[in-house]
Amino acid sequence: MMKKQKIKIFGLIWATAGLCFLIWIGNSYQTKGVDTTIFQNNSTVQVKNTNDFISFTPKKGYQKVFIFYPGTLVEPEAYTPLCRKIANNGYKSIIIKMPWRLPSYGYKRPKEMGFFKDTTKQYILAGHSKGGMMASQFVYENPTLIDKLILLGTTQPRDFDLSKSSISIMKIYGSNDGVADAKSLVLNKPKLPATTKYILIEGANHSQFGYYGSQLGDNKATISREQQQQIILNTILSFIKSR
Repeated sequence: MMKKQKIKIFGLIWATAGLCFLIWIGNSYQTKGVDTTIFQNNSTVQVKNTNDFISFTPKKGYQKVFIFYPGTLVEPEAYTPLCRKIANNGYKSIIIKMPWRLPSYGYKRPKEMGFFKDTTKQYILAGHSKGGMMASQFVYENPTLIDKLILLGTTQPRDFDLSKSSISIMKIYGSNDGVADAKSLVLNKPKLPATTKYILIEGANHSQFGYYGSQLGDNKATISREQQQQIILNTILSFIKSR
């Protein structure tokens, strides 16, 4: 009788701990610190928020389209400050909403939704963390659709080889990233072209690539989220403009 009671108590403790962990995860990956005016139209940018994507379209026209894949479980809204600012600079910007917030289940969506039909446009694909991995896989499976690839806070690709890719690729990573650390990143360098551009942000961590809570396993950043985001924005804009 005593043994059964102990097992029951032990099971209850584990169930409670599991529930608390899920609540913490759900809260940590929610959007934080995003101004709601980002989702409003103005004289220069048209905003569209659907079940499948969030888009920011310059009203004066555009020649380049920036498509973004969020990290696993992270709300897509966490990347709207970055993508809205990219649109403010004259490029259409689209954040893909992944099924169950899992990039591995939704990385084909841009092609399925017909985003690449206009062959007069240039397409830049970017992704954070697991979103970066799936962006790499999309390029691997569709080598002629994407003009440039941007990988943020990810050690990928790991399981497939893009070293022969002819497109421009850039990887941005943080010195304080506890999820995609610099040592692991170096191990996968042979899977990318020798021309790949690597940008290290000193003091940057994993979570501050977006506007959400602290991610499990991450380190504390020594620069502010705003500083990290500004460096990311400037780096991406420079890369988009380059030939």
